[in-house]
Amino acid sequence: MWIDPVDNFSNNPQGVYRQQWATPVVAIGALVVGGIALGIGAAFTSTDAAGAFLVGLAAVGMWIIAALAAVQRPRLAITHDGSLVMKRLTGIRTYARTDIVRAKIVRYPRLGRRVPMLELDLRPPGEDDDRLIIFGRWDLGTNPQDVFDALEAHGLVPRDS
Repeated sequence: MWIDPVDNFSNNPQGVYRQQWATPVVAIGALVVGGIALGIGAAFTSTDAAGAFLVGLAAVGMWIIAALAAVQRPRLAITHDGSLVMKRLTGIRTYARTDIVRAKIVRYPRLGRRVPMLELDLRPPGEDDDRLIIFGRWDLGTNPQDVFDALEAHGLVPRDS
């Protein structure tokens, strides 16, 4: 006899995502390893106290960035019922198709080239103001254009965007 698992905890639905995007685990692991290397470098730098402090501070910064990226997985997801789920530090937010005001790809200049970013204007129920959420390649783990195409395929991009 097979037993199907049921997840009634609405704040963390497991197995209900059709597609999801997040910072790659390899990138998070690289940040942790880099922080360890910097921490070892700071521990063995005995001649320059200020330098050891700064390198140690950089190690802690890398660990914080890795922890924040790990906590917010998956960053963006599409559920089976067609709603959009975003995981943020303040919690999980779910938006219906009607809550998405605009979705588009904008190219911002970064380091001498134009980098695509996914911009979402959202109006949660009961609020009068829109929220602008911007996702880059780091947040999504893939090209933002691919995520935009998936949102469009699932009908989550308003026609007037």
